[in-house]
Amino acid sequence: MKIGIPKEVKEKESRVAATPGGVRMLTSRGHQVFVEKGAGVGSGFLDADYAAAGGEILESAAEVWGKAGMVIKVKEPQASEYGYLRPDLLLFTYLHLAAEPELTEALLKAKTTAIAYETVELNRRLPLLEPMSEIAGRMSVVVGAQHLSQVQGGAGVLLGGVPGVLPAKVVVVGGGTAGVNAARMAKGFGADVSILDVDIEKMRYLDTVLGSSVKTVFSNEHNLRELLPSTDLLIGAVLLPGAKAPKLLRRELLRLMKPGSVFVDIAIDQGGCSETSRPTSHLHPTFVEEGVTHYCVTNMPGAYARTATEALSNATIPYAVRLADLGAEAAMEKFPELAKGLNTRNGEITYAKVKEALGK
Repeated sequence: MKIGIPKEVKEKESRVAATPGGVRMLTSRGHQVFVEKGAGVGSGFLDADYAAAGGEILESAAEVWGKAGMVIKVKEPQASEYGYLRPDLLLFTYLHLAAEPELTEALLKAKTTAIAYETVELNRRLPLLEPMSEIAGRMSVVVGAQHLSQVQGGAGVLLGGVPGVLPAKVVVVGGGTAGVNAARMAKGFGADVSILDVDIEKMRYLDTVLGSSVKTVFSNEHNLRELLPSTDLLIGAVLLPGAKAPKLLRRELLRLMKPGSVFVDIAIDQGGCSETSRPTSHLHPTFVEEGVTHYCVTNMPGAYARTATEALSNATIPYAVRLADLGAEAAMEKFPELAKGLNTRNGEITYAKVKEALGK
């Protein structure tokens, strides 16, 4: 199969869909891989590295998209890339279509077959989303701590405190991969950490994994109202696979937080879990609503492009190999988790929660 790896065009997105090692996995099986010139530079991989792995370096995105039967990416196609979509193309990338009606329409109009990393599901796990959720979860505490500083407009609270001064209070809403990693990182900083979820069994698991220093709390409005007035850093890590994130945090709840506190919405890729959330970028990452600094960057892991690219490639390239070896139909039949990842085909939405979110 002919496989294309274009350079990402989303603002401040430095990740790339495959490392040179990932390209070698594909070329060693006889597949032809086209890499756009400079695609890996932001992650520390040079064109020469890809060429040495058997990739063919092409000058433009148009060449890469045009020659490839399968394009693998990191972020969803941007408006400038919609013209590259076509019926005989297999697209393998993050899509987040529940929050992307315009992209959805472009895929349907082009009749492109699109498999979304975030809805590939194996044994109730999301193996291609997990690596980025791990990074986003850990990163949420780092950026939250940074924006709590007074020079960033925050309340001037140090996350771990110092002897004689209480640490900051961190509340994590959602006990999935991102939430667990956020809680673990906040605990490591020495913060006072609470994590909320609605699944009692999951909370038992979290209690065992995170230890008694992280408090588990059942997620409901009453408990949020109890916690938010003293919360310094709030992290939204709610996920419903493929669907829009539920708006668990209403504006009136954010009003309960102290001026200068910080809210990091990891769920922003799926529309965000607060009524006050709106997408931001690494160039302009924050805004203030109800006195609370909101960090709602839609490609958080892009800030740590080298780590994120390696983690993503490790997870996605084995599936790209299966798609390339067998073709999309046979691969989805043999590996049902890939079939669950299918979001559009032949001008139709094939993922139920995307249909529901977009009213299709």
